Amino acid sequence: MSFKFDEHNKYHRLARTVVITVVSLIVFVCLWWAVSKLANNAAIPEPMETFEALYDLIVNGDSVTGLSLYTYVSSSLSKYIKGFLLALVIALPLGLLLGNFKYLREFVSPWIEVLRPIAPIAWAPIFILLFGYVQGATFVVFIGIFFPLLTNIIFGVSKIDRVLIDASKTLGASNLQIFLKVLIPSTIPYLMNGIKVGLGIGWMCIVAAELYATPLGGIGFYVANMITYGAFPQAYAGIIIIAVLGLLTTGLAEYISKRVSKRMGMDA
Repeated sequence: MSFKFDEHNKYHRLARTVVITVVSLIVFVCLWWAVSKLANNAAIPEPMETFEALYDLIVNGDSVTGLSLYTYVSSSLSKYIKGFLLALVIALPLGLLLGNFKYLREFVSPWIEVLRPIAPIAWAPIFILLFGYVQGATFVVFIGIFFPLLTNIIFGVSKIDRVLIDASKTLGASNLQIFLKVLIPSTIPYLMNGIKVGLGIGWMCIVAAELYATPLGGIGFYVANMITYGAFPQAYAGIIIIAVLGLLTTGLAEYISKRVSKRMGMDA
């Protein structure tokens, strides 16, 4: 009986979420239509115009450059994934190191606090000039994702109960064993939170970097190019594509986070 009740509640919550989401999106589109009518400005196209442009982009690609939507998205995804992996590879060991050694953390913290508030878009022209367009854009994504990852990992390590470490040492665990069996597992929830935050910021970074792009610059370039031509429905269509990509990546991170938490026995 309890199992059936739980299943019923699960489907009830799912149905409720779907209904609320659909109603919310309908209200959003209605508000969008009302604003476009009141503003009477080409820079705010009506929803139907945008959806028609979105359909045309998906089916026929970009009528200006002749490039397909796949070309734009794959170009952005390539730089995005490289930037994310670079941030993860550097932030994970560095965060574990700084979180575990208090004096080193205090020494490095001023560097982090000086660099962290700088908006990634400010780095875009510098990195592109230094490393070229493709690598420069990758480094913009890297810098945007790196700090949320690093700060979450440092926070996670610093919050580990020292009793666990002392108990491990008492039981004869080596430093390597403590690192692998205590530090890393305890930090994973904070790491996953940093990944979720960083992935969202990463899409803002890639779009900012692609404003300086060549015609093969990705979906961010497409949006900027359409605005230049005054093709605002097409520009809004590109923005919708970016939003969907952002939702997919952060949703994937959320799913993985829940799976990892459940596997580690931390699922609520």
